Amino acid sequence: MAFETNKRVLAGTAQQIAINEGLRAYMLRVYNYMASGLAITGIVALVIAQMAVVTGEGGQIVGLTPLGQTLFASGFKWVVMLAPLGFVMFLSFGLHRMSFMAAQGVFWAFAGAMGVSMATIFMTYTGTSVARVFFISAGTFAAMSLYGYTTKKDLSGFGTFLFMGLIGIIIASIVNIFMQSSALQFAISVIGVLVFVGLTAYDTQNIKNEYSEYHDQETAGKLAISGALRLYLDFINLFVMLLHLFGNRR
Repeated sequence: MAFETNKRVLAGTAQQIAINEGLRAYMLRVYNYMASGLAITGIVALVIAQMAVVTGEGGQIVGLTPLGQTLFASGFKWVVMLAPLGFVMFLSFGLHRMSFMAAQGVFWAFAGAMGVSMATIFMTYTGTSVARVFFISAGTFAAMSLYGYTTKKDLSGFGTFLFMGLIGIIIASIVNIFMQSSALQFAISVIGVLVFVGLTAYDTQNIKNEYSEYHDQETAGKLAISGALRLYLDFINLFVMLLHLFGNRR
């Protein structure tokens, strides 16, 4: 009797170890996709920024190249601004209909489009402050994502609150495009940091809870891309909000 009990305990322990190892591999896959997307975005943004501006002898920006004029000073700038949103909606609503390879391709294309859109960051802020804020964002993101992964507290109750805060930020940001209020921008950035810090922990826990050892390779791959997209957006928005607060303009 005791022998049978021990066998069941050992079997249960082995199964739990296998589940934990599978979960760690899945989360590592999510973070790898996210990090790769951020790398693509950063490289594209830096290259486009360098190709878009004319610099003086001291390195200061004195004008835009024809490419810069097309991307950021013509009607095409709206395409540059809105293309990443189109990719996000396409990937979010069409993921279940895509193959894993197609979803992967759309994610990389989105990261590249976001890089073009974010090239203005390197044109607006000094490279030193961009690097400094990036590392601050990375440290904050890592801490909150680790909290979301390890905490036993159910964070689902914060979802509605965080979503309402996100909608408020979007509306206020659209309004401020026309108002150009520095005070409103400051308020948006402060609230935005709080919202995206919370969303990082919330999304990490949700991604962890979505894992199942019974998912096939195709489904697990698409879920990993979906999770990477959410964490990517949390990081990018946190970085932008912090840059508005602590970045040094050229």
